[in-house]
Amino acid sequence: MIHPFAARWRQRRRSPYRILLPLWMAMWVVLALLTSPWRAAEVYRSVWAWLAAAAFFAAGVWLYTLSGRAFSLAQLGGLPEVLTGNREQRLVMHGLRSHVRHPVYLAHLCEMVAWSVGTGLAVCWSLTAFAILTGTIMIRLEDRELEARFGDQYRAYRRRVGAVIPRRGPSSQL
Repeated sequence: MIHPFAARWRQRRRSPYRILLPLWMAMWVVLALLTSPWRAAEVYRSVWAWLAAAAFFAAGVWLYTLSGRAFSLAQLGGLPEVLTGNREQRLVMHGLRSHVRHPVYLAHLCEMVAWSVGTGLAVCWSLTAFAILTGTIMIRLEDRELEARFGDQYRAYRRRVGAVIPRRGPSSQL
């Protein structure tokens, strides 16, 4: 909802989050209602699956923590993309972001996989697949917007660093 319309959101006098937050909440309610008939459908049931899920949960928390180190809360919340006159326009390419361009998306994915693996619920696996599809689209839109903002610097960064899967080769240490 943000990246394809970033220029439009910047033209608004008031914060776009007055519209975006209710839309996001409505989206979650609609998804909950649409998936409710399959809420109890299990692909499998295993207490041991929670061990693997715990590893994904831990990885997600670790990634969220590292993602916030070089980013301000404004950047994590997408404010530079949507607010007119926002002065915070810096491209962060060190730390975790020297390995993956979109670590927050990777952290989200780890958390969703954790719930899917742990519960074995068909609805969790379906929503994880849906998140991968929509996340791929969002990453492409975000990359396009970042390229427009940062130009050649971002294009070089994009060639060097994977979106959510680290590439092999030299990069800085975590």
